[in-house]
Amino acid sequence: MSKLLFTSSLPNLLEEYTDWITMLELATLGLLQREPLHGYRLKQQLELFIGGCISVNYGAIYPLLKRLEERQAIATLAEEAGEAGPSRKVYAITLRGRDRWRQEMLEYPHESWVNARSRFMVKFFFFSYLESAERAKLLEHRIMVCRLRLESQEVELAPDDPYRAAIKQRFIAVLQDEIQWLSEQLAREQEDPACKNLANQSGDDATIFYSQLDQSLFR
Repeated sequence: MSKLLFTSSLPNLLEEYTDWITMLELATLGLLQREPLHGYRLKQQLELFIGGCISVNYGAIYPLLKRLEERQAIATLAEEAGEAGPSRKVYAITLRGRDRWRQEMLEYPHESWVNARSRFMVKFFFFSYLESAERAKLLEHRIMVCRLRLESQEVELAPDDPYRAAIKQRFIAVLQDEIQWLSEQLAREQEDPACKNLANQSGDDATIFYSQLDQSLFR
């Protein structure tokens, strides 16, 4: 019986793992757009900035960096001497990596409600690297998803159990709060000129920098 249950749940487990890995990749490439980092520093920043959105499994970081380097999404910029051990590679994102990151930022993969919410929060953390229209589109999509979820909850009959009813009301309140917050962010995006110019302020310089980096790394 237990073997049958494990076998039937295996596809879901694999899907959850794949979703988590893609979110970790999204966060990794996003952080490397800010500055080159060695693996240990990257792990620290993932925990500090993204730990509230997804779990950071340190054992998955270095295999991920290796895969990204093999795909030329990142490259070894330099090697630093370790404090009490082997040297540490300093990784930098490449133009190919930036293109891959932007593609993943603008995708809406089919995934669970929990993972979709986590993915959006990871994306929001890196909103300053997107164009204003792209940010607005992501906000509008998230608002639509939340409203659909809210509607489905509101039409369901209230549970007879008082604790289940309380959880349902809490979930509805959380959805309403998120929709309000998202709507405020969208209004700010549409009305504040500073938001519209945010991505363009350093866009040209970044393109020049990564073009030169690619030429030095892959010549």
